[in-house]
Parts: sequence; structure tokens; C-alpha cells
Amino acid sequence: MGNPKGEVQRRVLLLCGDYMEDYEAMVPFQALQAFGVSVDAVSPVKKAGDICATAITIQVESTDQANNESRGHNFTLNATFDDIEIDKYDGLVIPGGRSPEHLAMKASVVELARKFSDSRKPIAAICHGLLVLAPAGAVKGRKCTAVSTMKPGLVAAGAHWVEPDTLSVCVADDNLITGVTYYGNPEFIRLFLKALGGNICASERRVLIIIGNYAEDYEVTVPYQTLKVLGCHVDVVCPKKKAGDTCPTAIRDLEGGQTYSEIRGHNFVLTADFESIDASSYDALVLPGGKAPEFLALKEDVIVLVKQFMEARKPVASICHGLEILVAAGVLQGKKCTGYPGIKARVVSSGGTFVEADPIDRCVTDGNLVTAAAWHGQPELISQLMTLLDIRVSF
Repeated sequence: MGNPKGEVQRRVLLLCGDYMEDYEAMVPFQALQAFGVSVDAVSPVKKAGDICATAITIQVESTDQANNESRGHNFTLNATFDDIEIDKYDGLVIPGGRSPEHLAMKASVVELARKFSDSRKPIAAICHGLLVLAPAGAVKGRKCTAVSTMKPGLVAAGAHWVEPDTLSVCVADDNLITGVTYYGNPEFIRLFLKALGGNICASERRVLIIIGNYAEDYEVTVPYQTLKVLGCHVDVVCPKKKAGDTCPTAIRDLEGGQTYSEIRGHNFVLTADFESIDASSYDALVLPGGKAPEFLALKEDVIVLVKQFMEARKPVASICHGLEILVAAGVLQGKKCTGYPGIKARVVSSGGTFVEADPIDRCVTDGNLVTAAAWHGQPELISQLMTLLDIRVSF
């Protein structure tokens, strides 16, 4: 994914724990993979295949006020903490949330952070993630930022505190990258990518994302923030809503039942007015899944936009239930695609060929159309979309 042939692949470690912040874990995890970076997600006392619960942190506007928290997605680890060989990794990412205050009490975790710091390998820590770095001596004499409540502890650890004036501020001090909250994920990941030796080529693209109430949480924010890492201008719109309005998202997880579970997610702030959208001014379209597509498929103005992108053969990316909009638009005739299995019959009846969603991270590209079975396949979906948009990340 995203790594030109012949280049040495970068490998990074993502330090996880129960109730780490949802976006601060998954966005770097999937974005870096889309760019061709191998990411091993580990947590002390847990093994590959085990789950870490995540937390949704709803930030208030101020940088120094308390926030609200609820349960997020289940995050599946893909490596085992006890098997870590630090020499095999090029960098370390530490999400925030509530997990860092517990991780910082584990000697094995503090020693891991100290070794990365001593080796001068890139370290990216966001929000409360810096709690792990302080006892490792990794912030002493270094410029860093985080949520304002972290200031006393970091200053006591010898850090040169940079006061954030917004929730998206990020600071780079040589190999150390720090950020305030997930609102700054695009800059946070971009700075980390640069520290790894990454170079983004041909990134001036304009991408439109159409959502509605209860679009799937990851399927909106991961593409949105990942494309912004690449320097794309990304507009997220919803029918009958304007820039600054919000859409609640839905968290969908496969937890062993016959279908997915669903709970309330974040509030996503729209970036543009739907009524002002001109398809000709965009290079690509993204259709997230969730509950929203079944209602968006009933809106003629959405269908018109989708047809314009498909007729112009511009890249169109659909995730999971996003296929419902494409079915309604009648644009799947002769196309191979994948998505949520429950949509198969509708795809076939509309003239498309449904590729089974097994494994769940399956991604299919047919001409200008890129489809993923679910959010699990977003690294490959974004990588394929990058190819269609002629965007490359090289090392």
C-alpha cells in the first residue's frame, strides 16, 4: 500500500491500551498503512488478536476545559508486546485518552519509550500520550505541547512547554512530534511522516465527501483526515446542512453477532454548504457507509452529484453501505465492487458484480470505482484512491 517498488518499507510501533482515544489510535494506524508504512499495534499483557477498548472524547472549544467521554470502537491488536524488538522499528506513536496514565506506571513501557528516545528515532505523542514520555526522560529540554492540563507535569519533567491556542496545534522538535488533540491529526501525522523520511508527491487535489446523520464514524474521519495529511482540500457536506453544522456519527463494530452493533459516535463538523457544491470543481468523491446512505439514496440532488462524478470517470470511493447510493444512482452496471454483505442482492439486481466481503478488509478497484467491504479495508481503499489521483508517498 502506497510504497513504490524497491523502497525499504518503514515500520512503526503504535502503543495501545484500554480506553485510548479512538481517533488518536485508528487514524494514524490506518493512514500510515495507506502510505506504505507497516504499523504494529501492541499493548502490555495483551497479544495479537486481542482487543483494546477505545474512548470517544468529545472536546469542548476551549483547550483548558473538561471534555465528555464515551465508549468507542473495539481496536484489534496486530502484534504482541512481549515480542517487540525495538531495533526493527523506525518510529513510535503514542495515542492519548485515558490509557497513557496507566501505561506510564508500567516499567516495561517506560523503558520502551526511553530506548526509542535514546535512539533518536521519531516519536509522535498526542494529548495525554506524553504521560508515557515524561517518566522516560524523553521530554526533558524539548519543546512540546498537549492539552493544557498536561502543562504542570511536563514542565516538572523538564519540558519547554508550548501553550496551544487551538485544539489542533502540533509541535516538532527534531525527532519528537507532539499534538494537542485528534483535531490536529493531519498535521501530527504529516510531521511524523516527514520525520520518518517520507515525501508527499502531487498532493493538490480536491475531494468531496457526502455524509448524513449517523454515517459510520471511522468511515468519515479516517478518509477525511488522511487525505488532508496528503495536502488535499477536502469538503464534507450533508444535504440541507451548511458549513459549521454537525452530523452525529455511528460506531459500528463486528462483535460476533449475526450483524454489527451500533452506538452513537462523535459529532462531525461539516466543512462546506451542500447547496454550493459543483462536482466539476472536485477531483474525487468519497461515500462513507453507516446508516446515512439508505436515506441519502432517496435524495435526488445526491444522486445527480454521484452520476456527474461517474460520468466524468473521476475516482469514486465507497465504503460498506455507501454502495446503497451507487445502486440508487444506477451506476454499477458491469462494475465489480464490494461492501456490506447485506447489500449484495441490490448490487446484483442493478447489474453489478458483488465481490464477497471475505476477508472483511477486502478492497476492490474497477476503473474509477474503489470499494471497501468495511472500515477495516480503508488503508487499501485510500492507497488505491491515491493511485487514481496520482498521489505518492516515497521514502
